[in-house]
Amino acid sequence: MKQQKLVRSKLAHTQYSKVSIAILSMGIAMLFFSCANKIEKIKEFSAGEKLASLEAENYEMIQSDSTIIRFKLTTPKFIHFDKAEPPFTEFPEGMTIQRYNEKMEQTASITSNYARYFEKDQRWEAQNDVVAVNPQGDTLKTEELIWDEEKGKIYSEQFVKIIRKDGVITGIGLESDQNLSNWQIKKPKGPLYFEVEE
Repeated sequence: MKQQKLVRSKLAHTQYSKVSIAILSMGIAMLFFSCANKIEKIKEFSAGEKLASLEAENYEMIQSDSTIIRFKLTTPKFIHFDKAEPPFTEFPEGMTIQRYNEKMEQTASITSNYARYFEKDQRWEAQNDVVAVNPQGDTLKTEELIWDEEKGKIYSEQFVKIIRKDGVITGIGLESDQNLSNWQIKKPKGPLYFEVEE
């Protein structure tokens, strides 16, 4: 009788051990899976494209041609991501680009509350309260403006408003040369004329 109880006790202990090992194995597997997920999240967070390689505040850049200043860029904050694909520069607090002629007179400008510049494509993306002024004094207002330096074109797919001396023109979408001198609204909404006091 004691031997039978002992056999049952050993059998119960063996079954308990098997259950314990199974639970322990599941726990280890879950731990490794959880750690693997955390490692992946850490890798994702610390990936090169997520980290800035260069940051600056109150940044100013001047582009000149034969000692003559052509463009001046100013921004409260500049962040460069050189490991991103494609690499780009971000202006999270907005930027202003001013264009000058040979006499150092400002002839045109673009301002926005946010912008990005893609070096490889030579493409600017200005967003949020974008205002551009051309050499003729026309003012363009929109929420997004793309400047393709390589092609020498400026375009937008958003609502645009062009304020001229003799009136206001609105519409959806715009294509222009980079001087904003020869522009065309894709879907015009019609001009609104008003008198200008001289």
